[in-house]
Amino acid sequence: MDTIPSRHEADLDFHHLQVFDVLMMERSITKAARVLNVTQPALSKTLARLRLYFGDPLFIRVSMRMEPTPKAIELADPVKSVLDRFRQLRSAHAAFDPATSERSFNLYLVDAGVVHMLPPLLNHLSCHAPRVHIEAIQCDAQHLDRWLESGVIDIAIGSFPSLATGIRRLPLWTEHYACVTRGGHPRIGPTPTREAFIEETHVLVTAAGTGHEHLSVERLLEAHVPRQNIVCRVPTFTSAALISRNSDAIATIPRTLALGMSRDMDLQVVEPPLDFPKIEIAQYWHDRVHRDPGNQWIRNVVKEMFGQARV
Repeated sequence: MDTIPSRHEADLDFHHLQVFDVLMMERSITKAARVLNVTQPALSKTLARLRLYFGDPLFIRVSMRMEPTPKAIELADPVKSVLDRFRQLRSAHAAFDPATSERSFNLYLVDAGVVHMLPPLLNHLSCHAPRVHIEAIQCDAQHLDRWLESGVIDIAIGSFPSLATGIRRLPLWTEHYACVTRGGHPRIGPTPTREAFIEETHVLVTAAGTGHEHLSVERLLEAHVPRQNIVCRVPTFTSAALISRNSDAIATIPRTLALGMSRDMDLQVVEPPLDFPKIEIAQYWHDRVHRDPGNQWIRNVVKEMFGQARV
């Protein structure tokens, strides 16, 4: 298999190969740039370098996607193998000292996790790991297992029961649901009847296509609330709560977020008269980083701070 170019251009580095790997996953320069936290012009420049090095276009625009050429498909497994070996070598020989480390950890959380977990986590890091950086990554949760495998995400936190094999998990806490309305809502109090609840307007957080267990809550609301009373659908819990704060619509969100936002905003916490399922929140990571000292450390921090929390 001829995958090594015969010309004598300067060697590629880890970043070049990572760009290639992410492009193979995302098939989009825009999405790959967002994943890698670089500008689109910078990523296009790296792609141009890859094309020159391998003497092949590698990715061809077809409709709205960048489809790999036969050469790119041929390169995919060798590149992934090189990246995996490099990461293993780095983690096997690099000690991790949180007090001096400048490592950046990429975490995938839904917005409720960002609001609930990041403030106390950042306060902890400021005392014990002042140079460690945390980045909350937005991604297509349908491809979360591939992002964990590739190392784009270090750990994911939430409820993703359909993740592929090779992903490890550690339960953290059991999440319950509550509803919020604006303070002084003219008809809904803290404990409404089922009839009063379903007759009100609702803003729903949609989890369709994300693989998140919140989808079961969304489906239960759809089964009980008349369609005409679902006035809005939004992709995040915080946006639903903000809409409720400024309208008469009811938002159903995780209880941890409801309690936190009610303290900071003029929101009423409402006990839902429907039997919403409980959701098990866990942290997820790939087998490949299971023994990585830095990944072990951040997982232990999350476990110690949030494990077995009951809300």
